[in-house]
Amino acid sequence: MRERILNSGVAAKIVMAAACFAASFSVCGQQAADPTLDKGVVSETSAPRSPLAGNPDDRYRIGPGDVLDIRILNRPNLSREAVRVEGNGMIRMPLIDDEIQAACRTEGELAREIAEKYTKFYRKPQVDVFIKEYHSRQVAVIGAVNEQSRFELQRRIRLLELLTYAKGPSPKAGQTINIVHTPRSLVCEKPETSAEESAGFSSYRLSDTLQGDPLANPFSESGDIITLPEATLVYVVGNVYTPLTIPLKEPITLSRAVAMAGGVKQDSKKEKVRIVRQEPGSATSKEIVVDLTAIEKKRAEDIALMPNDIIDVPASGGKTFLRGLLGTVAPSLAQLPVRVVP
Repeated sequence: MRERILNSGVAAKIVMAAACFAASFSVCGQQAADPTLDKGVVSETSAPRSPLAGNPDDRYRIGPGDVLDIRILNRPNLSREAVRVEGNGMIRMPLIDDEIQAACRTEGELAREIAEKYTKFYRKPQVDVFIKEYHSRQVAVIGAVNEQSRFELQRRIRLLELLTYAKGPSPKAGQTINIVHTPRSLVCEKPETSAEESAGFSSYRLSDTLQGDPLANPFSESGDIITLPEATLVYVVGNVYTPLTIPLKEPITLSRAVAMAGGVKQDSKKEKVRIVRQEPGSATSKEIVVDLTAIEKKRAEDIALMPNDIIDVPASGGKTFLRGLLGTVAPSLAQLPVRVVP
């Protein structure tokens, strides 16, 4: 069953989730593959490779938890099915005293290694290695995407391509992509990097990633948790034509927000537009009274809005701020599930 993680938070909370996600890999290594789990890409052994796929860096390298089929021509007593790669990256084969390193090698490289070890017993043994189950490269994409999922990678894949498998950012997405890199015991691409050094946190601008900027489009690594936080909101209520919430994906001024709400109605008190602003890190709020007419006539500076600002356009007839706010928020509340608290 596809696992979905419904909430994204600040970086500190994501890091805590990373530890749990990384721990789940050891469990995955003890279980059969989930047939319903999203497959990021097809296996290199089951599909023709394009001319661009010939780059050795893009080939899948075996990792702990993967399950292999190892076939030796005319030697059924030596062939093995469902050989699981141990946590240290090693496997065992009949007649071979020492363990064989499978991790960080491609199917072809491991086949040649096994064949070389059997040359002391047989002349020119022919060995084939196939990856039967992929378990070592799992990543998660959560937050403001159209389909939150876990993916098992069967080749190296960049962040932008992975976002396409999550069906792209949702309309609520902000302008940031955060990646938590969980510690890994084996890092094939950079052997000199320790597990501690491979752990960390990266952040990129969504617009740069979507444009394919190499600096904002890294390769996804095993255990990565990729999250797109939702954009913070501002609210436009009161005597406007279309009260609405606006995702603060980019800087927005008061006059622009009012315009996005369809503009003010004729009986509005434009000289007394209020901005209710929550003080950062505090439960208190303050009100800023703004003359929208002066802004429109360039006699006053337009005000840049902050996250969670509420813009209230009062009416001459005395329509209350609370009524306008409820008119905007109530439809959203009606969509929330009702749960019983015992």
